[in-house]
Amino acid sequence: MKISRTTDFELVAKLNKYVHDLHVNLYPEYFKEYNFEGIKSFFQNNINKEEFMFLLLEDNGLPLGYAWIEFRDYPENAFKKAYKAIYVHQISISENERNKGYGSKLMEEIVEIAKDNGIQKIELDYWFHNEIAKNFYKKNEFVKYREFVYKDIE
Repeated sequence: MKISRTTDFELVAKLNKYVHDLHVNLYPEYFKEYNFEGIKSFFQNNINKEEFMFLLLEDNGLPLGYAWIEFRDYPENAFKKAYKAIYVHQISISENERNKGYGSKLMEEIVEIAKDNGIQKIELDYWFHNEIAKNFYKKNEFVKYREFVYKDIE
């Protein structure tokens, strides 16, 4: 197994299908159907931004997944203290390769990147009914410190 940084936006767009389809199935009222060209264009416009890093996971030379992370620098203000964090936007693992430890290996790599950069917090969020994500992050010792709620107005 190999994890490396990538700027191959086309490959990331292909690998995105696994996590995107999960979101579409859980929340069709929010997510559009997977559109390779649109997603490829999005990643093409964002993959080289300084604050983003894309990690490619391969096994036996086959790309199986990726993680999209962001380096965030929260400035001090009148209400909050300053801090730095790595924000995990997405982890996507090929549907046939889930539950084999690949996601945990990506998360271990993200922890090492945080340590190497003097960052002591990794943040993320996931959609409430995404039990796969909920169980994965719990297994990886993430804890809740905020909740995001909404109210529909008719």
